Amino acid sequence: MKRILAALCTISLLLGATSDAGAAEYPKMTIRAATANPDGSLHVEAINKFKEIVEKESDGKITVQTFYGGSMGDEQANVKQLRTNEIHLAVVSCGNLTPFASKAGVFYLPYGFPKIEDARKVFTNEAFMDRMADEIAKQSRARPLSWLMGGYRVLTNSKKPVTCMADLKGLKIRVPAVELQLEAFRAWGVEPHPLSWSETFNGLQQGVVDGQENPHTINRDQKFWEVQKYITDLHYLLWVGPMLVSDPWYRKLDPATKELVTRAAREAAQYEWQWAAEQDALALQQCLEKGMAINALTDEDAWMKAARDMWPKIYDKVGGKENVDELLKIMAQ
Repeated sequence: MKRILAALCTISLLLGATSDAGAAEYPKMTIRAATANPDGSLHVEAINKFKEIVEKESDGKITVQTFYGGSMGDEQANVKQLRTNEIHLAVVSCGNLTPFASKAGVFYLPYGFPKIEDARKVFTNEAFMDRMADEIAKQSRARPLSWLMGGYRVLTNSKKPVTCMADLKGLKIRVPAVELQLEAFRAWGVEPHPLSWSETFNGLQQGVVDGQENPHTINRDQKFWEVQKYITDLHYLLWVGPMLVSDPWYRKLDPATKELVTRAAREAAQYEWQWAAEQDALALQQCLEKGMAINALTDEDAWMKAARDMWPKIYDKVGGKENVDELLKIMAQ
């Protein structure tokens, strides 16, 4: 009996040693993470989830120091800081990554993701996303580990319901000074007004412009119901943005830490997708309660065709036709 007990103890010790040896050993480090956006934003929600996962699974050996609300500068400043290793992680909009990595523009094509399910298919296709991450990192020295999704940039205006493309005639629509977005509105037969964001509310209030396009959450947070009446449920541009890391820093991480950081970024994105969908629905309801009215398009297929017909003009700005074709192929599966 004593021999049996001794043998069992030996086996138990060996199994314990094997388990300990297999457990990841994380070096002590601090990850500096930033976003120009405030508490309550999807950017902060994603970083907070990333922080929670990393600190819990590393048993506190890895800590995540956060900088929110623009304390480290705007989104393009954050990308530059990743390039110089001043910070290690940032969440930015796709449009603020494209000046450093034009190939990221493939995720910002007008009507590139006409349904949210299309974006989910693409962002969960590891082979395509890993290749795109390599290409973006090569251009920018900032590597996307995952992609976040917000709401669609719906159209609002103060003049009339817009239910078809012809209803745009005569409306002055504020659009960001982003070529892809400006070209989309031109394809729909109107000349957009690229008013700066800081001037947009006053411009709407004073009649400099009649409308604008943003997700429901922005419309709510900016209290656009004070200067806008009509919402058009437009699906031309889904807000997407990467959770970026400094590529030089990332490539130097030990294998266990690299795996944890990658997995935490992807799990944070999955969490944010659900959170953002709930917030989008809530924000729409709040806008409607404040007196706004929403209308569906009767001819959205025509809007999509016109927007996609102008894609060849910008293939060279989004990494080439091959990337666009592969994206469409994934969505068709």
